[in-house]
Amino acid sequence: MLEISPDATVDKLDKDIQDELAQLLRSKATLVAGHLVMAGQNLDEDPELAYRHARTAMKLAPRLASTREAAGLAAYLTERYSEALADLRTVRRITGTNDHWAVMADCERGLGRPERALAMAAAPEAKTLDKETQIELRMVAAGARMDMEQPEAAVVQLQGADLTPAKIQPWTARLRYAYAEALLAAEREDDAREWFMRAADADAEGLTDAAERVDELDGIAFDEFEDELDAEEGDEAEDAGEAVEAGGAGEAGHVAEDFEDDDEEEFDDDEDDEDDDAEEDDRGDDLDDDLEAEDADHIDRDDHDDRDEHDADHSRSDKD
Repeated sequence: MLEISPDATVDKLDKDIQDELAQLLRSKATLVAGHLVMAGQNLDEDPELAYRHARTAMKLAPRLASTREAAGLAAYLTERYSEALADLRTVRRITGTNDHWAVMADCERGLGRPERALAMAAAPEAKTLDKETQIELRMVAAGARMDMEQPEAAVVQLQGADLTPAKIQPWTARLRYAYAEALLAAEREDDAREWFMRAADADAEGLTDAAERVDELDGIAFDEFEDELDAEEGDEAEDAGEAVEAGGAGEAGHVAEDFEDDDEEEFDDDEDDEDDDAEEDDRGDDLDDDLEAEDADHIDRDDHDDRDEHDADHSRSDKD
């Protein structure tokens, strides 16, 4: 069961819709009005929910142009093109107007029938449309040309004074955006960028992503420039790497030779150290021999002195 907000009341609807609902019983009119208001409130934020409210209203009052219109537009925004086309044709029969002629032509495009969309753009009914709907129909026809892979024809379809009005109109941003898209498809990138910028200038309400498209085109060009720089840097790095490898091999040879020279010098130094140690050992041995000889002389002298004293003592004893 779809919920209806307490503030979704009949007074929120246009006067002509209120007059149409007056044909219904009060209770049914209140219910249908609630669903129509909820459909309108959710059309941008939640098109699927809006579609469900609009379909419910249409089923409650299928003979009213307002309910058929709401159901048809909600079906169109949720890409139910066959359903939308049927409902909007019914609205046309009830009202006798061509207010939704451009939307109906776009439904033909959505159903894969761009030729029918072009036929509707060229039909007598197109001449009876107000200015805004005529602009919408031109954009639909250009889209049909794009579907048929005729971008140059799409460019021609959109050209005219309406691209550069003296005063910005509600449709100006979208028309310029469509023109830029056609130019881009025709591989006229510089012209496309200019018209995306003009579309962004006219798009005070943010209806398009024209500014982002300009950045995207600038980004594509910048990326290509970056790729070229990367390629050049890669070549330079490769050349430098080869030079380092070549120089590294020569330097490694010099380093190896230096190590060999150092090893030879160290070996010579070790030999010299061994000779010096041997000389010191010889000098030490000679010194030890001298000391031993001195000790032996001292011992001989001491023994000789002891014998002399002993003989002297013995002589005194004999005298006594």
